[in-house]
Amino acid sequence: MSSTFLGMPATPPRSPYGTGNLRGDRKFPEAAHDELRNEQLRRNLGRATRTIRAKRLDVTGELPDWEALRDAGSAIKTDTMNRLPELLEQLERNVTERGGTVHWARDGVEANEIVTRLVKATGSSDVIKVKSMATQEIGLNEHLESVGITPYETDLAELIVQLAHDKPSHILVPAIHRNRDEIRQIFLKEIPGVDPGLDNVPAHLAATARVYLREKFMTTKVAVSGANFGIAETGTLAVVESEGNGRMCLTMPDTLITVMGIEKVLPRFQDLEVFLQLLPRSSTGERMNPYTSMWTGVTPGDGPQEFHLVLLDNGRTAALADRIGREALNCIRCSACLNVCPVYERAGGHAYGSTYPGPIGAVLTPQLAGMHAAKDDPNSSLPYASSLCGACFDACPVKIDIPSLLVELRHQNTEQSGTTAEKLAMKAAATVMKHPKLFTAAQKGAGIGRLVGGRDGRISHLPPPFNGWSASRDTAAPPKQTFRSWLASAEGAATMRAAAGEYEKNRKQKEEEEK
Repeated sequence: MSSTFLGMPATPPRSPYGTGNLRGDRKFPEAAHDELRNEQLRRNLGRATRTIRAKRLDVTGELPDWEALRDAGSAIKTDTMNRLPELLEQLERNVTERGGTVHWARDGVEANEIVTRLVKATGSSDVIKVKSMATQEIGLNEHLESVGITPYETDLAELIVQLAHDKPSHILVPAIHRNRDEIRQIFLKEIPGVDPGLDNVPAHLAATARVYLREKFMTTKVAVSGANFGIAETGTLAVVESEGNGRMCLTMPDTLITVMGIEKVLPRFQDLEVFLQLLPRSSTGERMNPYTSMWTGVTPGDGPQEFHLVLLDNGRTAALADRIGREALNCIRCSACLNVCPVYERAGGHAYGSTYPGPIGAVLTPQLAGMHAAKDDPNSSLPYASSLCGACFDACPVKIDIPSLLVELRHQNTEQSGTTAEKLAMKAAATVMKHPKLFTAAQKGAGIGRLVGGRDGRISHLPPPFNGWSASRDTAAPPKQTFRSWLASAEGAATMRAAAGEYEKNRKQKEEEEK
């Protein structure tokens, strides 16, 4: 009788190494060190994040059921992750029934190839784009340019970043690191036919971009969008934005291609009642977003006549397989965690090296792309790019416990790192603490540390592997006498007897009062 070995289940693949924009060239501490020298960046970030924080507090504080909304959003997203396969299949059926075509992309490479093939099939060499984190994540613009297709970003901030040959530094405000003078110079250099007398007045800069983009809206036949939400129940896709560029991209072209991360699906149309309250208040500090565009398949004679939905995995299934870390997939990309994070406010988005910066990026990026895909993987430093102050958890509209996820990723990183100096030091410390005699001897030996302490009784420099600790904080020098030696001394014994007598006296007094 023969038997068949079916094998062991394999861990879902992460985003392929060397593709897209989910990994920087340097580890976070190195990149942040350079960014901290950029005074203009820090001024821009400080001003913008303070403004958004204040607006958010105003519009969330006026709702008596804000916490209930957060609970509802968290519950809906958790239910979605628990039923993700069936909801995606339901979404596919409903999109297809309404005239759309659904494509499944295992990773960014496959998604780029699908979009390129679809664009080429239209005969167009240009595409207009709605702001999309997913297409930035997979490096779609770079891929299209490599095959002779020109993408035009239509969101003002994304346009600034694109024209400057730069990278986004914030989820909501990608050009937050640029000031109006820099933007003026970018427009003068990169936009054909700009008035040489253009000044740095924001309204004039916006008008210049509008004139430039209007021609693209009217002549480009293919658009690429992202999606804030995809409704399984109806096959509806939704994009929220504040400039109207999205509305133009979603209605004017003949062909619309939407790239959506699989975690963006929601079960029911009614669920939008919750998220269309949570998202604008948390992201822009507004009661509602100016433009909400929704479309369901293809409508003859109205809007794009060809619609394609590309469902992107790119490591999301790997994140879903992580029992603890999957909570990060609940993220609705509002950027509230960035705006309250003291680390992000000082270092900026570029230090993270990923499309997703800030606290949520420090969690999501390692889960999508891994932390040990190469030696000294920059992503392995991201879970440590946090003070664990908890402000991100308090601000998150769907209550993602980002600090706990960061701690879990630190644990995973330690487990995957193999033998390190830190591990050996911790192992040695555990051995010493298990044996009282060794512990006593170590305490006596530690007294030597007083010799390197400063006048204030602190050690500012420790030898490797402890120099990482002392690089950012001082260490108290060992005391002249340990607690155990003091307790064994005559002074300690007398103090304990006096404390015991005081306790007994108070006990008897309490008993008398109770009688």
